[in-house]
Amino acid sequence: MPLYRDEAIVLRTHKLGEADRIITMLTRTRGRVRAVAKGVRRTKSRFGSRLEPGMVVDVQCYEGRNLDTVTQVETLAPYGDAISRDYAAYTSATAMLETALQLTEEHEPQTQQYHLLAGALRSLAEQAHDPGLVLDAYLLRSLAVAGWAPSFRDCARCGADGPHRAFNVQSGGAVCSTCRPPGSSAPAPETFELLAALLTGDWDVADASDVRHRRQGSGLVAAFLQWHIERGVRSLRLVERP
Repeated sequence: MPLYRDEAIVLRTHKLGEADRIITMLTRTRGRVRAVAKGVRRTKSRFGSRLEPGMVVDVQCYEGRNLDTVTQVETLAPYGDAISRDYAAYTSATAMLETALQLTEEHEPQTQQYHLLAGALRSLAEQAHDPGLVLDAYLLRSLAVAGWAPSFRDCARCGADGPHRAFNVQSGGAVCSTCRPPGSSAPAPETFELLAALLTGDWDVADASDVRHRRQGSGLVAAFLQWHIERGVRSLRLVERP
């Protein structure tokens, strides 16, 4: 059986039998991978604690017909421990991991998604920014990488120069008065500015934003995400918002 080694972020784990786990990982070069980690639920396991959600690891596996098998694991970044100590960071990280699971395919390289998720987890662990802002920035950028970049200035339908006052999820973001479909929302101009800053990585603007605009922006991001992936992200309901 072919042996391979890669960097990976643990997305999810499932119990298997009495002592094993199925580990779902997003790898740097091989995309999403599922592998069996044998004996990791035993107290004497050599690497059970290294294969928890949110951990960034160097993993060695054997390829299998349906599931690979983990043979060696080394910790690269123990973000899981630091993030789990803060509830807001923990719930934000959980939503990120679930989103990454939804946006990636097995055995299809997703290098940009990998680096995006690793950077977001590092930001949460280091408490570089408010966890809610880090989450929304990650969601917007991961959608953009997947091909669903929202517009927060020019009209998403006709391209008319903005800024515009209306936002429509189905249309792809900001819409002009001519293209505005029924049911569009009308966020505050500051909310548009915040979302644009999160998408482009302008943290000076994002960190200085008001709580009410963050809350409004989070609602738009969640609606945009769930419309485009065509399913709910259950972890978003647990995220602590100001």
